Amino acid sequence: MVAGEVVDDLGAVVRVRRPVRRVVSLVPSLTEAIAVSCPDLLAGATEWCTHPPGLSVERVRGTKNPNVRRIVEIAPDLVVCNQEENRRIDVERLRDAGIAVWVTRIRTLEEAFASMGRLFTVGLDVGMPDWLAQAEACWAPPPPKPLCNAVIPVWRDPWMVVGRDTFTGDLARRLGLRLVHADLPERYPTVSTHELVANVDLAVLPDEPYVFTETDGPEAFPGMPVALVEGHHLTWYGPSLVTARKSLTDRLAQAAVRP
Repeated sequence: MVAGEVVDDLGAVVRVRRPVRRVVSLVPSLTEAIAVSCPDLLAGATEWCTHPPGLSVERVRGTKNPNVRRIVEIAPDLVVCNQEENRRIDVERLRDAGIAVWVTRIRTLEEAFASMGRLFTVGLDVGMPDWLAQAEACWAPPPPKPLCNAVIPVWRDPWMVVGRDTFTGDLARRLGLRLVHADLPERYPTVSTHELVANVDLAVLPDEPYVFTETDGPEAFPGMPVALVEGHHLTWYGPSLVTARKSLTDRLAQAAVRP
């Protein structure tokens, strides 16, 4: 095998063995993308990597506490991470152990498309996956107008919501939503119960990371339409983007006031 130098989303030079034959993914979205596009390469993933269903690869703990020692033993040609979802210290430990690590940075849909394209064509050197062009076509139409004032909680006790400069926030805008907390300085601000509902016309409750359900979440928004959505459609930037827009649009259209 020969090694070549490539540059990841953060500008880091990554020395990758060619051809890439073994990959460990520490990000659910990237795991889904690799498993759908080139499944034979995937040698390990986190416990949170739930898509595609039935994925059978070795698990190396979580996104925030990966089993670095075991990953080194697996000896992957490349480990794929994300700036937001993984810790810098784990990336540094893997690199110090001689493991090539590719880090993505994704805060908008455009960044997602560009990052995924670079990962497959430059990082993995396997060519552009078919689903990427399909996803771009699905999200090409402009958002509906006027925008609806909305909130997307990601946790409760305390309440945390989607704010500024987030991939989820960018998707929300393209779905016709204006996140009322996007003016706050934090990307995922913690808010009071009053701030949670102030000036909000629609609550969008995903089932991850907090599992909002019919009986856990809607009661905090009395008299307000609530849409329960699949979290991976709202936060993942892999092949699920192909079906995400229709699924989320349908769920928003079905939003109802819960008793």
